[in-house]
Amino acid sequence: MVNRSHRPFSLASTRGGPRLKLGSAKWLAATLCLLAALAHCAAMNVNAEEMVIEDFKSQPETRWRFFTDTVMGGVSTGQVEFLDEGGDAYAHVTGSVSTANNGGFIQIRMELPAPPPEGAVGLRLIVRGNDQRYFVHLRTKGTVLPWQYYQAGFPVTREWSEVRLPFTAFKASGIFLRTRPRPESLTSVAVVAFGRDHGAEIDVREVGFYSG
Repeated sequence: MVNRSHRPFSLASTRGGPRLKLGSAKWLAATLCLLAALAHCAAMNVNAEEMVIEDFKSQPETRWRFFTDTVMGGVSTGQVEFLDEGGDAYAHVTGSVSTANNGGFIQIRMELPAPPPEGAVGLRLIVRGNDQRYFVHLRTKGTVLPWQYYQAGFPVTREWSEVRLPFTAFKASGIFLRTRPRPESLTSVAVVAFGRDHGAEIDVREVGFYSG
């Protein structure tokens, strides 16, 4: 015979209908705690799938280099400022892009201290700007010439937003490169105003990688 007083899952029938016994109530509370813990772990796993490589909070000027097409005879102009707004640090890039003299870009670039972690499938940015289209240029161990890179574009709005660019979206700048970049060979990342005459204004608050 089963001793029902030791079964935490049992229901007792009363005039008011079934009710949980004390043991069952304790089990329910434990279950709720377990579910809360699992939800917390799931949230941590989501965060673990994102690797931030730059938040612009600690001497970003030592990691990011600004340059324009004047290095190849162009006439584009611009600048980068590292600012803070309510505790959010960011790079503020402004300038005038001109395609005269075969030019047409301004950019900020950071050399990567290490390749993306294993399992990374793309690049992640938090950005805002002047409702224009901008680009990310990736360089790898195989982009040995100054004009070689892998490019993917993205739009910005006046509000902060997250942009995710899978590595499969990046296209090679020439026929002498692999069709797509290999994540393990990445050496630098650049945010670029490129390819047409326009005024550039883009803020970058975060740069990182994400996994699938």
